[in-house]
Amino acid sequence: MHKVSNSLSPLKGDLGGFIPKTEGIKYAGSKLKILPFICEMINNLEGVKSVLDGFSGSTRVSQAFAKLGYSTTSNDISIWSEVFANCYLISNKPDNYYKEIIDHLNQLDGIDGWFSEFYGGTINDTKKPFQLKNTRRLDAIRHEIEVLNFSWEDKCVLLTSLILALDKVDNTLGHYVAYLSGWSARSFKDLELKLPNRFISTGKNIVIRDDIFNTVAKNHYDLVYFDPPYGSNNEKMPPSRVRYTSYYHLWTTIIKNDQPPLFGKANRREDSRDDISGSVFEEFRKSSTGEFMAMEALRKLIKETNTRYLILSYSSGGRATKEQLMEIIAESGELLEIKSVDFKKNVMSNMRSTSEWINSDGKHNEYLFLMEKQLNNFL
Repeated sequence: MHKVSNSLSPLKGDLGGFIPKTEGIKYAGSKLKILPFICEMINNLEGVKSVLDGFSGSTRVSQAFAKLGYSTTSNDISIWSEVFANCYLISNKPDNYYKEIIDHLNQLDGIDGWFSEFYGGTINDTKKPFQLKNTRRLDAIRHEIEVLNFSWEDKCVLLTSLILALDKVDNTLGHYVAYLSGWSARSFKDLELKLPNRFISTGKNIVIRDDIFNTVAKNHYDLVYFDPPYGSNNEKMPPSRVRYTSYYHLWTTIIKNDQPPLFGKANRREDSRDDISGSVFEEFRKSSTGEFMAMEALRKLIKETNTRYLILSYSSGGRATKEQLMEIIAESGELLEIKSVDFKKNVMSNMRSTSEWINSDGKHNEYLFLMEKQLNNFL
């Protein structure tokens, strides 16, 4: 029988072994800081060859899995996550091919286009995500990518390069539902595309853009990692504060290049409204049974996932308590290990508009639960 290891003992991050280097944007749900702990958990497991990153987001965990040699499936409902995953996990043309195109895109003169109209600001026109000089370059580069009519795989590499470059000159706290009142130091820099840090994968990687329930219903994996979006644990928390689709609406628009209808001061996409785009895992309401819908969804997901091992990442600021998560895990398998990672809060937690909903003790813990599914749940 397995026993739960080192229950809730905090880790300091001084781990041996290889911790893969990953690349990504500023992201409210980034797992960059806990990657060493995830890798350590996996390193102790035997017989793991195929893995699923079920809510891949900026794909840092997917990148790490692939770099460790696992056959990695990256799944998310967001098109920007699909683009990142195709860039890092699928694209296989040589760097020189993309470098030549990127050099060409960097030499383009800026133009006044749709992005400049809605997202570019002059030196006196703050509360915009980018300075006008950089949105003019965005307009020119995005137009040229479309005109050159690349394959989807090639376009994913170029769009990833564009988004990474924009992330380095933005005027935000890492999301696009509100902008800084004064220009950030980095916003004065010139937009410059660089080649993404791609790598050679030894496993067979797959990219899926679909609802997670559809993905787990069709496939079996040796290991699954779930990092679902977290519904707030505060009753007053408005849903707009936890909708990842709204946070990163601009990346969606840059990829689709569809010039959608916009609303609000942040010029969000119409289809990113909270009553349209929310995930059930972000749901703050209770069902007719009196249980939070987010918890019902998580219980259903763990039960229906076909895997031997499952790692669940969850934040202390989420809807569930540690005790509830342990109960859910016990219904579908055996808890093997828990890690509690205590680190400084994400910058999102320091926003004045959300501070009243942050845990009053000032701590922000990330919990990693490793479980082994019951045999009849994955055969």
